[in-house]
Amino acid sequence: MNFEAVIGLEIHVEMKTKSKMFSSSANNFDSKVNENISPLDFAFPGTLPVVNKEAVRKAIRVCNALHMNIDKEIWFERKNYFYSDLPKGYQITQQFRPIGSDGYLLIDLENGEQKRINIERLHMEEDTCKQLHFRDYTLLDYNRAGVPLVEIVSRPEIKNGTEAMKYVEE
Repeated sequence: MNFEAVIGLEIHVEMKTKSKMFSSSANNFDSKVNENISPLDFAFPGTLPVVNKEAVRKAIRVCNALHMNIDKEIWFERKNYFYSDLPKGYQITQQFRPIGSDGYLLIDLENGEQKRINIERLHMEEDTCKQLHFRDYTLLDYNRAGVPLVEIVSRPEIKNGTEAMKYVEE
């Protein structure tokens, strides 16, 4: 039997911002456990998320670096399945209307040539909490929950592990 590898990658990148994606809670991993959370992070009644402008600017910069089309409007959706690792139980993301689409990244191959890897989309979303699993229990640190992320989704055009490694490194 002959098989051909067809690889597409989803890469999650945490953005270095001062605050979380939808709240003013600090984005700081050096803090004490569960120190960087607020009522907004838990989606308590009466709270309203506000988009982190710094995260949007950084996402646009990444879109520009990846030669992407940038949507003129920012849309977010709520994933309606349960997230045990987010304090509000759901994730806010750009599932249906990403900020960036139809881009590419050039990688250098070992033979001196370049290969274009097309990128389907780049969307913003929030990270989940840190989970520490033990035999009988799990500890949750919500400091990471809500940290701004961009998810970069390539087309399934990567042919082997070397190309995948070069794409991720680039």
